[in-house]
Amino acid sequence: MSEVEPLSFEARPGLQPRPASGEGGERIALPAPDMSGGLPLMGALWQRKSSRAFGNEALSTRLLGDLLWAADGVNRSAGGGRTAPSPHGLNEIDIYVALPQGLYRYDTAHHRLDLKRAVDARNLTGYRDFVGEAPLDLIYVANFSRMTALAPSQREMFSAVTAGAIAQNVYLYCASAGLGAVVRGWLNHRRLAEAMSLNEDEVPLLAQTVGFPVGTVTQ
Repeated sequence: MSEVEPLSFEARPGLQPRPASGEGGERIALPAPDMSGGLPLMGALWQRKSSRAFGNEALSTRLLGDLLWAADGVNRSAGGGRTAPSPHGLNEIDIYVALPQGLYRYDTAHHRLDLKRAVDARNLTGYRDFVGEAPLDLIYVANFSRMTALAPSQREMFSAVTAGAIAQNVYLYCASAGLGAVVRGWLNHRRLAEAMSLNEDEVPLLAQTVGFPVGTVTQ
């Protein structure tokens, strides 16, 4: 049996976030999610796949809002239940949205984007050629300060499970809406955390690129 050659994950030297471009603002209000659209579940599962070639057309605010609500939005107003499971309802994963106009955090309670840094951080979310060119990257950040009720040995595993569930929600929404997506764990976690101005309790676990597949015609 041939041995698998280990991958070497080397950061590009001196890589920094790019200046923000386009109109953004401190907050981006998102429209209420459309509960009536999309494919039936079995159809979305049939269409689910990873894409690695994206056009650069931006998602509309409508698509972005529906995408984020599907990822980990509030689907039960009583108690603030989410579309993705979380151990003991800790909701330890924050979704950051890297757009050309800035790096935003998804505020689930108010269904909006709050500006974290006015930079274009898409190029720091991985090493593949399409990173930095697709219209948006989602970054799933574990906030371990919310997990003090769990044993330290459980925190990393449970937060990874939650991030995986969110990523699958995104995949299914993208399959239903005609978008492409790919989840990625190949990150320079330290450099990305620095660029995002995270604290020591916040750790980027995964990134997920989203955009229109190459050749898609939108209206």
